Amino acid sequence: MFEELKASIIAGDQEKATGLTTKMLNDGIGPQKILKEGLVPGMDVVGEKFRSYEMWLPEVILSAKAMKASTELLKPYWDQNGGGETLGKIVIATVEGDVHDIGKNLVSMMLESAGFEMTDLGVNVKIQAIIDAANRVDADLIGLSALLTTTMLAMKSAIKAIRGSGSKAKVMVGGSPITQEYASEIESDGFAPDALRAITLAKKLVGKS
Repeated sequence: MFEELKASIIAGDQEKATGLTTKMLNDGIGPQKILKEGLVPGMDVVGEKFRSYEMWLPEVILSAKAMKASTELLKPYWDQNGGGETLGKIVIATVEGDVHDIGKNLVSMMLESAGFEMTDLGVNVKIQAIIDAANRVDADLIGLSALLTTTMLAMKSAIKAIRGSGSKAKVMVGGSPITQEYASEIESDGFAPDALRAITLAKKLVGKS
């Protein structure tokens, strides 16, 4: 049944994925086992296919939605079945001055589907609000997004403020104008050019790769 669930995620078949997840829960299979042996392996294949140009973004989004819907079904069972472990806590936001969120939303959804606990602060977020949220949830990572070349410059001061606040959270950055060179220049802990590589990066930064 795990292989069927994995295949349904790869196919982006939300109805089948949620049906199989429900059946497995009713059969007494623990949520963490369902996540680790069915859902996550499915998204791993999606990531590989996307990187090798065997899948395209619309198909990836369908797979992510199928996984998110299935993951939502698992949540009520976390505590009672000992499945509450997450890969880490991430605070994500589009930096102040920028109101674009499509890319950020996709990254947030994909990271949550991969097993991270997400706090999405939305768009046009002041750096102090990001720092406060990271401290409040004891975040392992902070994700900063920018679509405009004018607002990507704010990332440098944002990272400096995060470092100066004493936060232990590592900072990953992304957005269409961002390059690896710029990410290194502003001393971020990592850069991901797309949502699937953001998962790989986040896992690496929290030592779960």
